[in-house]
Amino acid sequence: MSLILAEQKNNILILTLNRPDKFNSFNREMALALISELDKAEKDKSVRAIVLTATGKAFCAGQDLAEALDPNGPGIKRIVDEHYNPIILRIRNIEKPIIAAVNGVAAGAGANIALACDIVLAGKSASFIQAFSKIGLIPDSGGTFTLPRLVGLQLASALMITGDKLTAEDAKGFGMIYKLFEDAELAEKTLEFATTIAAMPTLAIGQTKRLLNASATNNLQQQLTLEGDIQVKCANSYDYNEGVKSFLEKRKPEFKGE
Repeated sequence: MSLILAEQKNNILILTLNRPDKFNSFNREMALALISELDKAEKDKSVRAIVLTATGKAFCAGQDLAEALDPNGPGIKRIVDEHYNPIILRIRNIEKPIIAAVNGVAAGAGANIALACDIVLAGKSASFIQAFSKIGLIPDSGGTFTLPRLVGLQLASALMITGDKLTAEDAKGFGMIYKLFEDAELAEKTLEFATTIAAMPTLAIGQTKRLLNASATNNLQQQLTLEGDIQVKCANSYDYNEGVKSFLEKRKPEFKGE
């Protein structure tokens, strides 16, 4: 059984975590399989949007603790260095839109992987838990970087210290989720949403993502300079020319992501 299901629908690649009997908790095999699929998606020009979702009732319960505690297992250092850090870096650095469709509980690393995506959609029964403090660990998978930037330092501190569960409604109110859907409609609505995104100018979206990443460390002058450089790059693209031409001709643009 494949632990990561990969299905392409037109220009959309749907990656599905597939350990439903373990609430899609990560073991080494699943983590490496996800990294491999992300690497392939980055190189595949036919993929213009990526959806990350899961089978069963949970999105992802984080790390499989049986593996973490196994004396013959990879150990915490390798789990962080070889599983979660590479996943987060790929999600942030692949210059294509990545959409999380959270279909249930997202806990620990599962929550932080979802929040690292460019856009988060969720079913109304979804929830988010920074579960690390419950077992004496600190939040990993970029959580201490991402969550404060989404919700502010104090709320991020409270969620990480208490490990309290956050409902989908509250998460949306705090800016962690872009859109909520009825659970039964999540897959369909996500595909509709991703179809719209995949038809957009992927080059410009990827460069927007690059700029957002850089804004975390750049000062204003550095960011303005980078914006200028990238704007010139986008202005020389097929999509820009098509966008301007279609606007003048009062028709729908046909972007290629180039």
